[in-house]
Amino acid sequence: MHTSELDLNLLIPLEALLEERHVSRAAARVQLTQSAMSRALARLRRALGDELLVRTANTYELTPRARVVKRELEYLMPRIHALGRPPFDAATATDLVRLSCSDYITLLYGEPLFTAIFQQAPSLSLTIEALSPATVADVEHGRVDLAFVPFRPASNLSWLRLFDEDFVCLLAADHPVDRVTLADLASYPQAGAVFLAEEAMILERRLAELGVQPPSVLRVPYFSAVAAALPGTRFIATLPRRLAVRYAEDPRLRLVEAPAELNSFSYGLVWHPRLDQDPLHRWLRTQVTLLTG
Repeated sequence: MHTSELDLNLLIPLEALLEERHVSRAAARVQLTQSAMSRALARLRRALGDELLVRTANTYELTPRARVVKRELEYLMPRIHALGRPPFDAATATDLVRLSCSDYITLLYGEPLFTAIFQQAPSLSLTIEALSPATVADVEHGRVDLAFVPFRPASNLSWLRLFDEDFVCLLAADHPVDRVTLADLASYPQAGAVFLAEEAMILERRLAELGVQPPSVLRVPYFSAVAAALPGTRFIATLPRRLAVRYAEDPRLRLVEAPAELNSFSYGLVWHPRLDQDPLHRWLRTQVTLLTG
């Protein structure tokens, strides 16, 4: 990208357009009117000699040149943004940080993490969003700063493994099964939390590989709802161990080891590479790793 041919005032609109792939969303992100962003896009197209965004049936797609420019901006823009910032000081930071995670993470680490963050950065603002099928795209487009996910994304996002986890089974205390086998998982209805396509695949794909197809399935968006569905039923819930042991404190529930054929998996942090060296983001990642490492 030849920045000498480009008005540097257009770099921020350019970054927003290439990440959002949508004129209205990009305009809202940088607090411009839609018409002003449309004019900026027209100027960028002339300066770079490329359409950058091409309209398709339902959205805009990046041209090959735009993808190259986007990769360059991912390393250039953090340095430009940092030029206007004072040195990071948690005690005086007033930023807004957006995290995405499941109730599994908030139950296990929410209290100590929130305490650590706000003791050191009392003026920081923190927004927690539920994991969803859009989470990875939200991280890619800058709508989420940091996400806790049970898989490593296939995209070029930065990833840090936090811990390994395995599955156990949670069921009603009066459930007739004493030791869960693959045959039991094929015979009894299943209850599970599904909020990411990739998360569902971790367990369901493995069961399919083993030829296990439950007779019926209850899918809910939160693990707490899974636990609430078990007492008095014949459901079997296959859950992460760290979470299941918390719910097993309920006398109406019982914890049973899952079949050995079910693989363990890794939980980790994912973020955009442009935040690799961002002082606030590095500080935040350190708070997480101190608790989970």
